[in-house]
Amino acid sequence: MKLHYLEFEKPLQKLALQVEELEKDYQDNPKLNISKEIKQLQSKTDDLLHEIYDNLSPWQISQISRHPQRPYTQDYIDYLFTDFQELHGDRAFADDPAIIGGLANFEGQPVMVVGQQKGRDTKERQYRNFGMPRPEGYRKALRLFRLAEKFNLPIITLIDTPGAYPGIGAEERGQSEAIARNLYAMTELKTSIIGVVIGEGGSGGALALGVVDHLMMLQFSTYSVISPEGCASILYKDAKKADIAAESLGITADHLKKVGLADEIIPEPLGGAHRNTKATMESVKQSLKKQLNLIQKQPIDILLNIRYQRLMSYGDFES
Repeated sequence: MKLHYLEFEKPLQKLALQVEELEKDYQDNPKLNISKEIKQLQSKTDDLLHEIYDNLSPWQISQISRHPQRPYTQDYIDYLFTDFQELHGDRAFADDPAIIGGLANFEGQPVMVVGQQKGRDTKERQYRNFGMPRPEGYRKALRLFRLAEKFNLPIITLIDTPGAYPGIGAEERGQSEAIARNLYAMTELKTSIIGVVIGEGGSGGALALGVVDHLMMLQFSTYSVISPEGCASILYKDAKKADIAAESLGITADHLKKVGLADEIIPEPLGGAHRNTKATMESVKQSLKKQLNLIQKQPIDILLNIRYQRLMSYGDFES
């Protein structure tokens, strides 16, 4: 698949086009020696990648978190887990394809994995509702959480959503109640829970899978009460001021780690997860493996108390 370049990556695209032109010339004339030029362009590309990605603004990080070629929940399930058995439906209304989950093995250990799923092409995006779950999606997630609790299985959540779907039907079926019930239920689940923000963690739609014992964030993921565009529309009456809003929201992994809302930042390859999916998956695997071993050593009553204290610490500040 041809790499999609974001607006601030356009200089990188120009270098990539130069490499393509050289390779095309070589195909037309195999006697050409282009190795020196290719090496120079690759070196320039690496330098430029460092220059861009070492100085990203919160708004640019927000764009990377939504990159259309970034690995999604299904990609992580396919790579990290074996024997995945997807479970469908909330046993009340319907199945919501925006949330996928089920039983799986992680490094030989049975787990329950649940996450939001976006779509790659137009057809799948419509099917997955662009990764925006409806109430039945959150109720399905809760059903799977309860099932994991019943069989003492650790839960792994993969968070990647713009937010819960705000449509009339979703509101009629109790969107806010479904999210609130998940928040409440996750605080008292008698099993360990690890969350990984793999893309954008948007509003309560993300938080409904985010009440966990240990929250990891990929380096260029975001987690926020509202999207930068939504915030700009409300505060400045202009969605085009999203870059200003992103600065104020504190949506980046670095910021959230500093204020204690995220526990761990998983580094991404230079240029983001979409440039080297395998390396990203391996980093996530190692972090999950380590934390699962640590968390499962805690007796459940101590784990629940730590989870409670963690939640109660949110909002602490010094004047």
